Amino acid sequence: MLVAIGITILAIGLLWPVISKVPFGRLPGDIAIKKEGFHLYIPITTMIVVSLVVSVVLWLFKK
Repeated sequence: MLVAIGITILAIGLLWPVISKVPFGRLPGDIAIKKEGFHLYIPITTMIVVSLVVSVVLWLFKK
């Protein structure tokens, strides 16, 4: 299980330049702070939506 999670995180990291161009991560409730030479993005709402979707998918596979 840990190996599968690690491979998934690695794949997401390698595909991040492509994934970041998808407009999904700009939901209301996400925090973006931009200052000169500094950019902080905290996708709170996006992570809640992703968590709900993953929970439903795992619940469906469990049945």
